[in-house]
Amino acid sequence: MIFLRAGLAYWAMVFALGFMLGTVRVLWLVPLVGLLPATALELPVMLAASWWAAGWLMQRLGIAQPGEALAMGALAFMLLLAAEAVLATFLSSQSPAQWLTGLKEPHALLGLAGQVVFALMPWWRVRRGT
Repeated sequence: MIFLRAGLAYWAMVFALGFMLGTVRVLWLVPLVGLLPATALELPVMLAASWWAAGWLMQRLGIAQPGEALAMGALAFMLLLAAEAVLATFLSSQSPAQWLTGLKEPHALLGLAGQVVFALMPWWRVRRGT
């Protein structure tokens, strides 16, 4: 059940960076360039961090099987979506239904696509042998 520890750590590492970058994006970048370009600028940084974090944790915790890697990523993805829903509720005063509806917006779809890649990153690293 090492994937539980790995998934929690993977989520925590990437979420912490995402929270900091998200603050910069919302407060400074969005007013300058808009929602979609700001998201597009943040995404490569987050995916690079995901690549590094997944690899580091997998090596450290001995995640080497595709099933373990998928479970690690799936847990991290579920935690990420839950955290985003909670943050939307408390920071933006949105209901969970409003948050889900907001995922249809282009910038949110781009972010969601990045989150899916984040979830698959451990599996991808196992498949590539890196």
